[in-house]
Amino acid sequence: MGGAPVTIKYLIKAGIEINGIVDKPDVIGAIFGQTEGLLGEDLDLRELQKSGRIGRIQVDLIEKGDKSHGEIVIPSGLDRAETALIAASLEVIEKVGPCDARVHIKAIEDIREEKRRRILERAKEFLKKMSRETIPNSRKLTEEVLSAVREQEVIKYGSEELPAGPEIDRSETVIVVEGRADVINLIKNGFKNVIGMEGTSIPKTIIDLSRRKHIIAFVDGDRGGEIILRELLKVAEIDEVAIAPPGKEVEELTNKEIVKCLQNRVPVAEYLHKDLAQPAKQQKALIFGEIAIPQPIITQIKELENTLEAVLYDSNWNIIQKVAVSELPETMQKTLGAYVLAFDGIITQRILDLSEGKSIKLIIGAKLGNIVKKPLNVQILTFTDLKEENNK
Repeated sequence: MGGAPVTIKYLIKAGIEINGIVDKPDVIGAIFGQTEGLLGEDLDLRELQKSGRIGRIQVDLIEKGDKSHGEIVIPSGLDRAETALIAASLEVIEKVGPCDARVHIKAIEDIREEKRRRILERAKEFLKKMSRETIPNSRKLTEEVLSAVREQEVIKYGSEELPAGPEIDRSETVIVVEGRADVINLIKNGFKNVIGMEGTSIPKTIIDLSRRKHIIAFVDGDRGGEIILRELLKVAEIDEVAIAPPGKEVEELTNKEIVKCLQNRVPVAEYLHKDLAQPAKQQKALIFGEIAIPQPIITQIKELENTLEAVLYDSNWNIIQKVAVSELPETMQKTLGAYVLAFDGIITQRILDLSEGKSIKLIIGAKLGNIVKKPLNVQILTFTDLKEENNK
């Protein structure tokens, strides 16, 4: 297919297993056919290729006995969330021609990260050459060399290969931060007993460490840091809490700021007591038709953004199911008693039809797709609508 040249940001790599012998065009046809209309017009693969936002789909197949297996590669110029949606949609493919098939996503590679890595390696080569050929009397040059050396001190720790400092095992106290950039900054400033979580999902390695080490949770001074700390406290045995200054991230703190934050850390019991003692936030519910959405639920729904997850609530706002968006249609067909659906995906006609059949009264999604028939008894909101109403 034609279209403008793609500026590739990501590569979606998927494995495919087929119970039969097929050709590459059969696989490509199944991809287009079985994902058509699934995510709405905005994310239709044919349209994305025409507009140059998705590159040429590559398929490599190997025949083994009476089966075929191989790899699908899709170059994407979409943003991170849209690329993840496209990747998840591939896993709904069940047939290639008349043969049963299964697709599983192996990786979504950030092409720009690979380019940055090559640039960094090349820059280090230049720096070494400059160091051999000139007298390094510049403070800036010294800092660059030290920074490169300290970044090399970052190790991979645990089964999840988390970024960590070299003294993680030798130290009785471990500082848990949010990500790799935070780890590098703390190592640069002399703190080598540090480990990064790399996401809001708490790794098992962190949980295990918390059972045998004294743990200081050190998070960003923003809403994201608050959310991560809340999740961490649910599953790990945290001893003390340190928080970056309001609006600042741990990765950008100076040595003086890091030391001050760690000096001002508090026991977790004191942090929880302060949190509970804060003045109660406005608890007025948002009213949509006959449905009142409590403020705590609004907060939960806002946190769904960029997670590719879906939540089904009953009429008392209890969570019935929490699943991946790719599993949502199948889950909806099996679930009874759902009253509200909130999900990080596009509200399609299929989702509306399933909701009407299950007596769901309110749907909240990331975007609204091409809707031909809107059920009279189902209210529809996007995340943007929810934010605007809540800010009034």
